Amino acid sequence: QVHLIETGGSLVQPGESLRLSCTASKKIVDDQVTWYRQVGDQREYVAVITPSGQTLYTDSVKGRFTISKDYAQNIVYLQMNNLKPEDSAVYRCNTNEWWGQGTLVSVRA
Repeated sequence: QVHLIETGGSLVQPGESLRLSCTASKKIVDDQVTWYRQVGDQREYVAVITPSGQTLYTDSVKGRFTISKDYAQNIVYLQMNNLKPEDSAVYRCNTNEWWGQGTLVSVRA
């Protein structure tokens, strides 16, 4: 079993930045980790990082968001720059069948 805890969400203005963290209770060096965001019942894939370090992003965040990992600390980060109101959501991380509870990002003037 793996416990995932997301932190870093906040209320920010458009154009500002946030860095989200997904901290795992066990080593995740061999696991793919994905960030999703959820508004109500709608969940959207945001970014993924593979065990080899390959990264992929949904089109709406390309060039603005960066996913990275610190395996020594069992943390996967999501750096979010130039935030827009449409980025507002609960951001959750996932690996295999495990999910965190999420952290809320609100972007408004």
